[in-house]
Amino acid sequence: MALSKKNPTSQKSWSNLKDLYNQEKNLHINDYFNSEKNRLENFTASLNDLHIDFSKNRISQKAFDLLIELCEETDLKENIDKYFNGSAINETENRSVLHTALRSQNNDSTKISEEVKNTLSKIRTISDEINSGVRLGHSGKKIENVVNIGIGGSHLGPEMVTEALSFYSQGIKPYFISNIDPDYTENILKSLNPDTTIFIIVSKTFTTIETLENAKKVRKWFVKNVNEESIKNHFIAVSNNTEDPKEFGIESENILSIPEWVGGRFSLWGSVGLIISICIGSKNFDDFLNGAREMDLHFHETPFEKNIPVVLALLSIWYNNFFKCETEAILPYNQFLGKLPDYLQQASMESNGKNIDREGKRVDYETGTIIWGSTGTNAQHAFFQLMHQGTKLIPADFIAFKEPLYNDKEQHKILTSNFLAQTNALLVGNIKSGNEIHKNIDGNKPSNTILINKLTPHNLGSLIAMYESKIFVIGSILNIYSFDQWGVELGKSIAKQILNNGKSNLDESSSQIYDKLQ
Repeated sequence: MALSKKNPTSQKSWSNLKDLYNQEKNLHINDYFNSEKNRLENFTASLNDLHIDFSKNRISQKAFDLLIELCEETDLKENIDKYFNGSAINETENRSVLHTALRSQNNDSTKISEEVKNTLSKIRTISDEINSGVRLGHSGKKIENVVNIGIGGSHLGPEMVTEALSFYSQGIKPYFISNIDPDYTENILKSLNPDTTIFIIVSKTFTTIETLENAKKVRKWFVKNVNEESIKNHFIAVSNNTEDPKEFGIESENILSIPEWVGGRFSLWGSVGLIISICIGSKNFDDFLNGAREMDLHFHETPFEKNIPVVLALLSIWYNNFFKCETEAILPYNQFLGKLPDYLQQASMESNGKNIDREGKRVDYETGTIIWGSTGTNAQHAFFQLMHQGTKLIPADFIAFKEPLYNDKEQHKILTSNFLAQTNALLVGNIKSGNEIHKNIDGNKPSNTILINKLTPHNLGSLIAMYESKIFVIGSILNIYSFDQWGVELGKSIAKQILNNGKSNLDESSSQIYDKLQ
């Protein structure tokens, strides 16, 4: 069954939200704290080690209640059920959307369940063999490096997670090759010993231009330095295409499949996450999946008022469509999460950057939000000035951890004091006048506070799954297809035309640039 097709702006709650926004748009967040007796209690939610405080937002209890009504009027509960039960909700590609099944222990489909179990078993086996020294390089040396060759979802997710969980490293050093930039690839290769390196080629079709060209370049380097016969010891493929990897020299037992019902940007939970499992160990990878599974259960079963992904999605819709905020900032106060904003950028903007609704009509409201951000405290010395005193309203997620990994509690206290100070400063500001007017900071800037006990595989799994579900909720309510990416496909298709036919189909400007590139 497909998702329901209801224009959100045609719902009674949307009309009421417009009226209420016009009444309350100039109110200060402090006004809500003063008038709403139980605001802090009502505007917080928790799941195990994850706590979210969304009270510092420019939204009243009344507006929040109307957003909950919008969920009901757009059939969100029914759509969530379809999301989890395998309905073909990706209608434009006639596919289910079941990345949640990759971390589920109980799936309704025996076929899917067996496929997930088999893949996970293979991931565990390869990871354990490499880390234990059972699987060696061609010369009998222990593997020390693993290189992931992929792009988009086959790169951003695995790279983000391996960096985020590097504290749990098993001693294997990860590298990532994605951009078809020969200089960058050469720079990585010159630092590698082919005798102690495993290469993972990740491409669903094994035809992605960037990935295949990079893989060919790496293969050529390997054969030059070792031999062709030893490819079988050092190359793994993650692909649904089994024939082309075999022609490449990869043996059948080293080919892992990607389910058709998993989109690239949500694929790190399965075979695409092989490099994660190798780097942090299979037990930690299992814990990572378990954390995501717990968030899935929370999302599926918790009433909307305390449902963390739903709450975050509703706030995004509120700011994007009523305050006309074009961006959201992701601000983790942990350097290991430096690539989280980049990952969420793709996950969100590729999913909800759409202008046609599920009925085939052009939308007359805002859909995808621009996602960006960086780590605190670095970001405080970069773009926070604009957030505090600029002319743009930027909702922000602040993410911090209660406990440090290395037990340096004194310096961690400095880090978390900055984390608290910024959300407070955005709220209260610093009102000045007269000859100090240039120091005036209005405050009344919205933020969510996401506090997690510790950066563990389990908690990171929950955090990522939280944002995945948020993305789904936004798309569901806004009546768009979140799981295709035709804009991306267009660029790929034109690039192929240029490679095959030169400038014959290019516009005048692009044609001129083409000539300059020759």
